[in-house]
Amino acid sequence: MSVYQTSLYSEIDYEADGKQIGRLSLPWSVTRSAYGVIPIPIAVIKNGEGPTALLMAGNHGDEWEGQIALGKLIRSLRAEDVAGRIIILPSANLPAARAGVRVSPLDGGNLNRTFPADPAHGPTWQISHYIEHHLMPMADLFVDLHSGGGSLDYVPFVGVSLIGDTDFDRRSMAAMRAFGGPYGQVYDASAGLAAPTGGGSTAGGAAIRQGCIDIGGEFGGRAVVDPDHLALVERGLRNLLAHMGITPGVREEPPAPMRLMTSDPASLYIFASDYGVFVPAARLGATVRAGDLAGEVHAIEHPEKVPVPVHFRADGLLICVRAVGRVEPGDCLGHLAIDIDEPRFDQP
Repeated sequence: MSVYQTSLYSEIDYEADGKQIGRLSLPWSVTRSAYGVIPIPIAVIKNGEGPTALLMAGNHGDEWEGQIALGKLIRSLRAEDVAGRIIILPSANLPAARAGVRVSPLDGGNLNRTFPADPAHGPTWQISHYIEHHLMPMADLFVDLHSGGGSLDYVPFVGVSLIGDTDFDRRSMAAMRAFGGPYGQVYDASAGLAAPTGGGSTAGGAAIRQGCIDIGGEFGGRAVVDPDHLALVERGLRNLLAHMGITPGVREEPPAPMRLMTSDPASLYIFASDYGVFVPAARLGATVRAGDLAGEVHAIEHPEKVPVPVHFRADGLLICVRAVGRVEPGDCLGHLAIDIDEPRFDQP
């Protein structure tokens, strides 16, 4: 348990049967509202004994597919549909979601880089503290739904974190396959989560620390909602809850073939080295090789300057591309994923 305390509070009773829709109240004192709160939506649907799933979206405010899917789930699920408990946090970083931006406009905090949190740092850290130390300890399964937001676009994929424990990893892989989709990203969390995407400071890292199966994914991007990507998320949630036995009346769809991949190595990422406008040379979903041209950065203030080429540093599938033309040095222009073998688990 953290030595720190958060000021978030809620009238939700997590142990009560039934369907509750309420708010996490985050105190926020400003000139226009001395005793104001930020009302973060939360729903709890419980019916008797059974597993608990914590479903979250809006970790980044401009990633919409998960927020929409979880809102639809809140409206459609009834307590009698459930055996166990579902905790739904559809817009976890509500200040960022309200503004349609990745990080909180209140304190500049990136919720997915604040775990484990000292709540004294600001409102974003108070939210992450509540998630890790109040919600996650109740959960058997944690699902964090992402997309590329305003700056990136992704080939939709579901992801899972493995920790090197045979039983846990077997159950985690089964959960990812139950969610389904054409691509499955597998992350090695045995020594901290994938460094290029934030490591143990992410919500996924917190979930692993709290003993939860950690399912995530990226489901599109460009700060828009693609109906096909939204349908994939909805179907995935439906299958996953059925797989966990939380919605026993729903029939789990048979798993479809899934291409297993990883994006752990840093060499799979490409970055801008200059200011300008990035013109990609490869399309999202393309198969590329090390040395291939990824694109060029054009210096629009200096049209006489030769564009700066950017090359891929590895072979792989282009699973992510930048969605914004204007770039600065250090901006991520995209990254690859590479195929991996099916994990093999030692017999317990």
